[in-house]
Parts: sequence; structure tokens; C-alpha cells
Amino acid sequence: MELGSWLNQHGGIAHTHQALRAGFTRYAIVQNVAGGVCTRIRRDWLALPTAPTDLRAAAALRGRVACLSVASRLELWHLPDGMNHVAMPRNRAAPASDTLRVHWSAGPVPVARFALVEPIENALVHIAQCQPFEKALVVWDSALNKGLVSQQSLARLQLRGTAARAVRDVASGLSDSGLETLPVARLALAGIRVSQQVPLEGHDVDGLIGDRLVLQSDGFSFHSSPEQRRSDIAHDRRLALLGYTVLRYDYRQILFDWPRVENEILLAMAQGLHLAPPQYRR
Repeated sequence: MELGSWLNQHGGIAHTHQALRAGFTRYAIVQNVAGGVCTRIRRDWLALPTAPTDLRAAAALRGRVACLSVASRLELWHLPDGMNHVAMPRNRAAPASDTLRVHWSAGPVPVARFALVEPIENALVHIAQCQPFEKALVVWDSALNKGLVSQQSLARLQLRGTAARAVRDVASGLSDSGLETLPVARLALAGIRVSQQVPLEGHDVDGLIGDRLVLQSDGFSFHSSPEQRRSDIAHDRRLALLGYTVLRYDYRQILFDWPRVENEILLAMAQGLHLAPPQYRR
């Protein structure tokens, strides 16, 4: 196999030691570098021109992609902070940068010597330590929802930090997006319990308060087509005819106008719209 093909199978970048162990000679490596097949990063890493930018940056720092940068790679729901997150050993210096966030702490899962990306479990711990609680929670929920981790495996991890344990205690994985996680977490601060993914009239609703108050969150990726929008509105009508009150909010309202959203929910509850008629109450 040619070195370029081998590198492509390894994500476009690998350590020289890995290439040597795979059977490539130092002479072959030098020839491929000279021929432009790959380039060297800090002498020890070999990268194709197509190697991902985040992996190249991690190799240049002799670190690993971490925290929200892992969430981005895995396409987990998260709120970007514009930083490049890299995990590095404590005894290794990092250059000053306005766009680099270095994580010095080791995660609970051991990492292979030449790994350039932190395991998802370690990334989640970094996120809990690095981000505000609710911003961390949306990523943990997304990882659980996608099946990248399980609550059972997370429960067995030896987590030293209180931040990670606090997020683990409430992460459920029931949310299809962070727009469903955020209202649940925020309303919990007011003592309001939101049941998630409750089947009503043929569809699961994002949230249900009490017996009759339905919360629906419209994320762009989930509700962007006209057909999906018509289906959502038709379902709202069916629920209204059955006596439910449906409050539907979009991405911008949940993220940037939450006080108004929360006030409307509390006002609906003050009017008893979350309660079924006495004869139907559980």
C-alpha cells in the first residue's frame, strides 16, 4: 500500500512511529514528503493536504482535540464559543492565543499515545468543566440521544469534578436537540417539571407540563421544510381540539428571548392551562 492511501485510512494524519510500524521505511517517508504526497508537522507527524484542520492543529501543539471541538466533530448539538479546544499534558507549554482554549486536566478514559482526538467521555468532562451548566447539559443530552454514550456507562465513570457529576445527574438523552433541553433545565430552576417525549395523538411532544400544557421547540434542522411545518401545525390543531394548550417556540425565542418565553409559560400555568378538568385529573 502507498503511504498516501495508508494516511487516508488513518484520517489523513498519523505519527511517523505509526507509519514505521505499519512497514513504511524512513526512506519511503522522506520520498513521499519530498514528492508532496504529505507534509511534516513538528517533524513527527505526517499529514495529507486534505487532513482536517483541527487534527493538524492538535498535532502542531502535540495535544488532542477536546471539549466543544469534539462535539463539533461528532455533530453534537452545542452552542459554539468560537474557540479551538485542545487537551495537553500539564508539563507542556501552549502558545498564547485568543482562539485557543487549553484543557490541562486528564479525563477518566485513558488515551492512546498517538491519539489526536479525546474520547467522547473525556470531551464531555471537559465540556462540563469549561462551559456553563446548561450549555454543557445540551451536549451531554445530545451525546446520550445519539447513542454515543449510555447513562449506565457514564454512571460507572470515576468523575472527580463536581461540575461533571452535576451534569451527569440530570442528563437524560430524551431531547432531540438543545432547544428541548434548555426549557426543561431552566424551568426546573422554578420548580416546574417538564415531561419529555410524551406520546399525544400519534406524535411525541417535546414537553408536557402537568396534564394539558404542551411545549414544542422548533429547531431549524428539524422544522425547516414546509411539509414538516404543516405537519406540526396540524398536530397542534388536533391537540387544541382535545383540550390541550400548545405553546410553540423557535430557536431565536428560546436562545435570545427566554424571559418572555418563561413569562408566557408561567402565565399559562397561573390560568390553570396545565391542568385537566377535574373529572379527568389523574
